[in-house]
Amino acid sequence: MAVEAFIARAPYASDPADSRGRLHPEASSPTRNAFRRDCDRIIHSTAFRRLAHKTQVFVFHEGDHFRTRLTHTLEVTQIARSLARALGLDEDLAEALALAHDLGHPPFGHAGERALDRCLADFEGFDHNAQTLRIVTALERRYAEFDGLNLTWETLEGVVKHNGPLTERTGEPSGRYRRRGLPHAIRVHAESQDLELWSWPSAEAQIAALADDIAYDAHDIDDGLRAGLFTLDDLAGVEIIGDILQEIRAAYARLDAGRESHELMRRLITRLIEDVIAETGRRMRALAPRRVGDVRLAGRPTVGFSTAMAAADRAIKGFLGVRMYRHARIMRIMGEAEKVVCDLFGRYAAAPEDIPVEWVQNVGAGEQPGRLRRVADFIAGMTDRYALIEHARLFEVTPELR
Repeated sequence: MAVEAFIARAPYASDPADSRGRLHPEASSPTRNAFRRDCDRIIHSTAFRRLAHKTQVFVFHEGDHFRTRLTHTLEVTQIARSLARALGLDEDLAEALALAHDLGHPPFGHAGERALDRCLADFEGFDHNAQTLRIVTALERRYAEFDGLNLTWETLEGVVKHNGPLTERTGEPSGRYRRRGLPHAIRVHAESQDLELWSWPSAEAQIAALADDIAYDAHDIDDGLRAGLFTLDDLAGVEIIGDILQEIRAAYARLDAGRESHELMRRLITRLIEDVIAETGRRMRALAPRRVGDVRLAGRPTVGFSTAMAAADRAIKGFLGVRMYRHARIMRIMGEAEKVVCDLFGRYAAAPEDIPVEWVQNVGAGEQPGRLRRVADFIAGMTDRYALIEHARLFEVTPELR
């Protein structure tokens, strides 16, 4: 019998049978629970397919084996399900949140996000997490009776606040939103549905956030090695990674660099997952929650790394920040990518007739903030490839991003 069969469902796990429902009432499915249905809707969405051609770190044409937003999302999803299964939580909800977490990313990843945020600086800015909410509640148009995917309350809650509360109990924006206020899409959605922005999300949502960290800690190292931005020996001084490399080299004296890097990734992911399972178990025993609402009201995260592993995670991110994300080559390419996005925004805002006909009717009318938001919607939905094609159509010179 499989080991998973012995893991009891935690009393604080989210239960699809007790879901708070959907904004637009629908008949239940005879074959799928509410959270499984959310997973399926996300997988079949147009926005999900577009992730195949959106940048993770490297632009799509730089190599066939670098991660894209889609392959990153699939790796996050696998880790999220593994964590949920080990902790007795709802695997389908954890999967839905992992599948959806990057839907709102524009072309060229964080570079595109920075560019759109600057372009909309006078109109509440741009936030990829808020754009994900906008996609699943308004921009996907697949159903006869409503816009969006009509996901459950629990999935929408996790999409919006998987990294923690966005407001105080009074409704005042908190944390990173204290200075600028809530992102546009989240503020607007709150007028029609209360996602309790002041509370922590479910444990499944917190798992999706940790799975994201684990996935890109590992695969960004793998991609950085593949790109030649650093070597395995460069990594030897990084906390936890150095220890793993020593273990591998002691066990396999003549292992080639390719196998050694894959063995490093495998062991690193395992080490991070096992730490989250142990630390979350400790926190849950201390809190002793009896229902999912107790997790939301805990006042602190209930899923996380141990103190030692959190330090190791910061060390990995610190190394990648210097040697990869701020590498001169990456910075140059992403700077050019930001210019592509800003050029497109400026052109479409001034001449909406340049937007393809199936979109132009959504942009040309209304007050300026709404029109510019729709321009941003159009650009945010582009793949890297389509953004470059559009730029080449509209401008004399388009960077190659190499």
